[in-house]
Amino acid sequence: MNFGNEIMKVKSLKRVMKQRSPITSIMTKNVITLNYTDDLVTAEKLFKEFHIRHIPVVNGKEIIGMLSYTDLLRISFADAVYDDEKKVDTVVYNMFTIEQVMAKNLVTVNTSATIKEVAEILSKNEFHALPVLKNDRLVGIVTTTDLILYLLKQF
Repeated sequence: MNFGNEIMKVKSLKRVMKQRSPITSIMTKNVITLNYTDDLVTAEKLFKEFHIRHIPVVNGKEIIGMLSYTDLLRISFADAVYDDEKKVDTVVYNMFTIEQVMAKNLVTVNTSATIKEVAEILSKNEFHALPVLKNDRLVGIVTTTDLILYLLKQF
């Protein structure tokens, strides 16, 4: 028996298995969401409380957008100018709705997507999170951080 060939077959099989690893194995399943009727003050509280950077926006059970912490930072430009940060944020946040600030043209992936497929999508686009859907219902979210942590585990 040629053990060298057997070892190569096992390594090849492991690589194929990793390439087929489902996104569900690394996605966040308990997703924090915002309703499109929520305000941006609520959004900021969720970002800070849960230490997250992306929140799917829903209308009932349908996902209609994605709000990122960066989106909030873009509109709260006045923070650096005034001492009373909370007051300024509240005034600025009340000028906009979540629907006005969120990304609307979403790219989503199905639970059948592989980690490799998701990595390819994220590497070719300028966003850092993808909602994961099953039967058109939000069941998870995967971020570039999830992918990096997955890669780190491989070494």
